[in-house]
Amino acid sequence: MKNKKTNAARILDRLKISYEIKEYEVDLDDLSAIHVAASAGMDVKMVFKTLVCRGDKNGVLMACIPGDGELDMKALAAASGNKRVEMVHLKEVLGLTGYIRGGCSPLGAKKNYPVYLNESCHDFDRIAISAGIRGQQLILSPDDLIKAVNATVAKLIR
Repeated sequence: MKNKKTNAARILDRLKISYEIKEYEVDLDDLSAIHVAASAGMDVKMVFKTLVCRGDKNGVLMACIPGDGELDMKALAAASGNKRVEMVHLKEVLGLTGYIRGGCSPLGAKKNYPVYLNESCHDFDRIAISAGIRGQQLILSPDDLIKAVNATVAKLIR
């Protein structure tokens, strides 16, 4: 697996966006972002997890929030122009995105879903997102991620 380029990394290459690949030990019993941050030796607040959601008006979207954060569904609904937003069932995630749990990236999903990024991303020069596989994170500047996925930045956690 050593530095195998994922679709997400290739997209960044194509956009000429600089990033670093950080590998970590996968624990199938604990796929949490908190575990990822600890394994990768990173601050959990700079490791952003990608959650796949569905809005009642605008359909599937992705929310990227700090690893220790809890998604505020009302805030995401307001930011995305929906009345209500709910998490997509885990069994749907692979079919919608092409990604498995613990390896879901805002980059390179099957479709270009709208991405909403928590405003705390600007607390850091660089943040980490999944590279699209378990065991690999992409570290890049928040502004580069925003540019790459055309993200909307909003307050998404309680």
